[in-house]
Amino acid sequence: MLALIKRNCRLYFRNHSGVLLSLLSAGIAFVLYLVFLKAGMHREWSQLPQTDQLLDSWLIAGILVLTGISTTLAGLGQLVSDRERQVDRDLLLTDVGPVRLELSYLVSATIVGIVMQLAMFAGMWGYFSFTDGLRFSGAQLLDVVGLMMISAGLATVVNALIIARIHTIDNFGKLATIIGTATGFLVGLYLPVGSLPTAAQTLVKLTPGSYAASLYRQVLMNDTLNTVFAHSSIAQNDFERLMGVRINWSGLLTASQTYQIICYILVSCLLLVLIPVWRQQLQWRR
Repeated sequence: MLALIKRNCRLYFRNHSGVLLSLLSAGIAFVLYLVFLKAGMHREWSQLPQTDQLLDSWLIAGILVLTGISTTLAGLGQLVSDRERQVDRDLLLTDVGPVRLELSYLVSATIVGIVMQLAMFAGMWGYFSFTDGLRFSGAQLLDVVGLMMISAGLATVVNALIIARIHTIDNFGKLATIIGTATGFLVGLYLPVGSLPTAAQTLVKLTPGSYAASLYRQVLMNDTLNTVFAHSSIAQNDFERLMGVRINWSGLLTASQTYQIICYILVSCLLLVLIPVWRQQLQWRR
């Protein structure tokens, strides 16, 4: 299984154009923010101190989730490619088995998601550190790395469930385009969650990635939020609700509740992905 994981990761990173394309959605979102969105949002929150740091951290959180979703999906493209060319059947002639074969695709896609999030985070933090003096503590960085692992795992199993019935690279490419376009809106990246219509806000709440974005924002914005709203918890709650820092389900969710929801989604999707493969393995052994 380890050899298959190495194979899948090597095939992904060897395709340099594919790597760049998997970052296209995140790159476009970053440029859109710098060119069009930042000035308007800055004017809207100009009465707050450290506005640049708040908005920069908010953007980084959303783009990290978008990066995790798009790159893990690209990493799972190897699964679809092997399925289309029936390479998976050849691999099953070895002693790997259907479950371990499926897990190798999931683990390699998760690794891809973690690595690409790290690269994107380093680039964005470097830029904002130079332009706006954005700083993060060591504890925040450790929490971010942990969230990258969780976010990549969550994105991988959700994407794997979505592409379960996709058998051609052509259809996979079309689906990837749709997901890449929609994700920015569904995780509250292009528009603050609180400014969306009620129906759209409900759709955001049903999107797994929005909970990962919420946790990223809580970690990256925590110190700045505590400083800016030191004397007004009500104003801080209103800001967090509007900007999607915490998801609002009849009240703002705590970090612990958000982690619980993510764990439930991750485990549920993983089981939905693996149960059919496990059944296939039982038949295969007979």
